[in-house]
Amino acid sequence: MPHPLVIIGGGMSGIAAAIRYARFGQPTLVLEQHSRPGGLNSYYYRHGRLFETGLHAMTNFAKPDQKRAPLNVLLRQLKLSRKKFIAYPQFGSEIIFPDKTLRFSNDFSELQAQISQVFPESAEGFNRLANFVKSYDPFKKSLWLSTRERLAEFIDNQNLIEMILCPLMFYGNSDESDMDFAQFVIMFQAIFFEGFFRPFGTIKDFLSKLLEHYASFGGEIRYQCRVDSLCFKGNKVVAVKTDTGEEIPCSSVISTIGLPGTSNLMGEKDDDHENYTGRLSFVESIYLVPRSAMATVKNDSTSIFFSTSNQFKYQRPSTAVDTSSGVINFPENFHGVPANKYCQIRVTNMANFDLWRDADRPQQGCKERSEAYNELKKTFQQQSLTEVQRIVGSFEHAIEFEDTFTPLTIERYTSKAAGAVYGSPIKIKDGRTAYDNLFVAGTDQGFLGIVGAMLSGVTIVNNHILAA
Repeated sequence: MPHPLVIIGGGMSGIAAAIRYARFGQPTLVLEQHSRPGGLNSYYYRHGRLFETGLHAMTNFAKPDQKRAPLNVLLRQLKLSRKKFIAYPQFGSEIIFPDKTLRFSNDFSELQAQISQVFPESAEGFNRLANFVKSYDPFKKSLWLSTRERLAEFIDNQNLIEMILCPLMFYGNSDESDMDFAQFVIMFQAIFFEGFFRPFGTIKDFLSKLLEHYASFGGEIRYQCRVDSLCFKGNKVVAVKTDTGEEIPCSSVISTIGLPGTSNLMGEKDDDHENYTGRLSFVESIYLVPRSAMATVKNDSTSIFFSTSNQFKYQRPSTAVDTSSGVINFPENFHGVPANKYCQIRVTNMANFDLWRDADRPQQGCKERSEAYNELKKTFQQQSLTEVQRIVGSFEHAIEFEDTFTPLTIERYTSKAAGAVYGSPIKIKDGRTAYDNLFVAGTDQGFLGIVGAMLSGVTIVNNHILAA
C-alpha cells in the first residue's frame, strides 16, 4: 500500500505538515537527509555545549488570549496546548543607522512613539501605513509590487524608509534591494505588530517536543534518507526514490526543500533551477563570552539591526562578506530566560555565495576546507567583529569560543541552493506544482519565520491533502 503522504525534509514546515496530517490517524512519513531534524533551525555541539543554528528569535509573539494570532492558530492546528507553551518575549530591539536610532518591542505603540520623536514629520504617514498593512491580504493572488514605491506613498523621509526596511529584509526577504509588498506586509505583521520571543529551553527541546507529539500520532521520520528523484505516472507522483535506490510508493508528496531542489526532483531544466535560486546568503558568527566580561558591552537589546550608511544596501555583495550592515543578536535577552555563566553574541552579515564556493574549489569532495576558504573566513570574521564592537563595545579580549557559518555551510546542512536561507524570489503562494499531487511548503510558498514556515506546512495539508 502506498503511503498516503510523504514529506521531503524534516525542517519546521515539514514537521508541522506531518503533525497536522498524522493527528487525523493518517500514516505519514518524513524523509530527512541529515541525522538531525530542524533544517535551518537546528543545533550542534562543540566542547560539550549545545549551539543553535538559525534561531535568534521567533517572530509572531502572541499572548494566549489572542485566539486569531498566527502563533495560537498554529498551536491549535497541531493540537498543542497554548497554556503549556512557554513563550519568553524580547527585551526590545534597535535599528541603528549613522545618525538615527529607533527602538521597538512587542508593543507596537513603542515604535510609533519612537517615530513621533525621531521623525515627527513622518509620524502621521507611518500610522497611515500601519493601518493600510492591517487591511492588506498578503496571500491574495497579485503581481509583484515594489515595497519601496508603496512606502513612498506614505512616507517622504528616505532615511525612515531605509530603517523600516532593514529588520524586515534581514529577517525574511529573498529579493535584492526591494521586496514584494506582500512579503513586506507579512514581515511587518510578524516583527512590528507582534514581535520576537523564544520558546522554553533550546531549539533541541522545541524540536523534541514536536517530534514526540508527531510520534504520539503514529508518525514516522527517517534520518539520513536523501530523496534522489520522483517517479511519475501521467500527471501524478507515484513514488519517491531515495539515494539507496528504494522506491517508496505514495499518494501525495509535500516538498519542503525549496523550489530549486523540487525543480531538480521534477527533472526540470538547469535554467529553470537557476531561475528559482535566490542570490542572498549570509555569514554568521557566534561568540561565547563570560557574563562577568559583559559590563562594558551594550547588551540591553535582544537584536540590533545596523547599517553604517543611511542608504541601506540589501544585495549580494561584491566581496565575500558585507560588514557595513547586519544583525547583532543576544539570544539570552528575553524576559524570563534564566541567566547563566556565559552570554552568546551572534552576528549576521550578507555574503556572496559564489566567492565562498570559488575559494573552496581546490578541496571540493574533501572533508577539510581549503586554505583559501579558511583564510577568507578568518579575514571577514575579524572585519565583522571590528564593526560590531564599534556599536556594542569591546568584547574580543574575553571571547572563549567562536564559530562561523558561511553560505557553503548553509547549503550543505539546509539544502537551500546557494545558501539562500530565504529561498527563491519566486513564491508559489498556493503551493501547487505542475503535478496534481506534489506541493511545495515552507519559505518558497511565501511564509516566513519559524511560525510562518510551520503554518505553511499546515496550510498545504489543509488546502490540498485533507481537502482532496
